[in-house]
Amino acid sequence: MSEFNLKNYLLFWSKKVDEWLNNYMKPNSAFSLGLTEAMRYSVFAGGKRLRPALIYSAYGIFESYFDKVTPFAAAVEMLHTYSLIHDDLPAMDDDDLRRGKPTNHKVFGEATAILAGDALLTKAFEIMTDKNINTDIPIEMMIEAAHKLAIATGDRGMVAGQFADIKAENSKVGLENVIFIHQHKTAALIGYCTELGAILGFGDEKDKEILKNFGQKIGLAFQIYDDVLDVTSTTEQLGKNAKSDIENNKATYTTFYGVDESIKIANELIDEAINSVECFKAASRPLVEIAKYTTTRNN
Repeated sequence: MSEFNLKNYLLFWSKKVDEWLNNYMKPNSAFSLGLTEAMRYSVFAGGKRLRPALIYSAYGIFESYFDKVTPFAAAVEMLHTYSLIHDDLPAMDDDDLRRGKPTNHKVFGEATAILAGDALLTKAFEIMTDKNINTDIPIEMMIEAAHKLAIATGDRGMVAGQFADIKAENSKVGLENVIFIHQHKTAALIGYCTELGAILGFGDEKDKEILKNFGQKIGLAFQIYDDVLDVTSTTEQLGKNAKSDIENNKATYTTFYGVDESIKIANELIDEAINSVECFKAASRPLVEIAKYTTTRNN
């Protein structure tokens, strides 16, 4: 099997999404220049664009006209960025650093950071449902994509996970609680990304379910490995405050299993995810390579 350069692969899709975002995210009024600046600050703070790469990779199993995917990939990245801005707020995790830079509220103030997150969240759905942008996307497909994103990120998904995470701080909680947090706060959106590729690629219901489950498994593994990195890495390596889970007295996989067993569980999830997409044969290789990367990264 030929070598797969994952670094260049991720960089290619990152540049594609960044170019689209840069052209799209313009001030709407002289009165809201500061809002746009705050939005752009976090969107272009240096993320790997892993979620867009997953969308493109899943879509590539079915189709090769990638330009029609880009607005959706950009929308998901905007929504993901909103969640990071709000996650860092004093009322949430109260973090000073994100990707090695001061967090949004540290630069622009708490009120502007909240509004920047709100704007990015709503902007995501604006993009997904704009027929003038998505000229090659059937209306029913746009609706399905937006509806499932709302489920994955609202009170049945990411927001529910964040709520449970906050409630678990400084409390004695069980493993079921930690699993719920990880499945909803992180895995739900990643599962949506891989399912979205099947939606946009005209995959059938079975395809959508396989890819959604794939994404959820690597999403859970991703978060478990984040728990490990929080314990084993430095602030410089992570680009955010290390040991923050311990300082905030959060229940994590490492709390229950320790580092070695947590890594083992994450690797088992990755193996299960990879096995689940064998049915797509060579077309699934980008997804497989991203899955492997999930538990080998250092930040």
